[in-house]
Amino acid sequence: MDPIIECVPNFSEGNNIDLIRQITDEIGKIEGARLLNVDPGKATNRTVVTFVGSPEAVVEAAFLAIKKAGELIDMSRHTGEHPRMGATDVCPLIPIAGISMEETAGWAKKLGERIGKELQIPVYLYEAAQPNKKRSNLSIIRAGP
Repeated sequence: MDPIIECVPNFSEGNNIDLIRQITDEIGKIEGARLLNVDPGKATNRTVVTFVGSPEAVVEAAFLAIKKAGELIDMSRHTGEHPRMGATDVCPLIPIAGISMEETAGWAKKLGERIGKELQIPVYLYEAAQPNKKRSNLSIIRAGP
């Protein structure tokens, strides 16, 4: 069985449907990534997106969506009920079939490294991808150093 992972990024925009569509259109550009759901939330002003595919396709689609979100979302003007750390608040990768959590965490690390290097966006790994287990819980990451 070919490995399949799921990606559930949360983008800090829940009201502007055109902007949300521009971000999710990036996912559709990648063969092997399949967009399953887009769930905008007006009160939280964030959108939860779900897509699946091969690890390579999912990581590439996530990178393009994160890049687009960074270009379009102005965090200096952002408000919403939910805590957030950036234009892309979280971007978890989840093993679905034919791949372990450890292998999936390796893909998360690769994605994080690429985002940091190419986009100059700070990345905070959490849960299985975080090497320092004292900082694996997302609430600890949100609290800062």
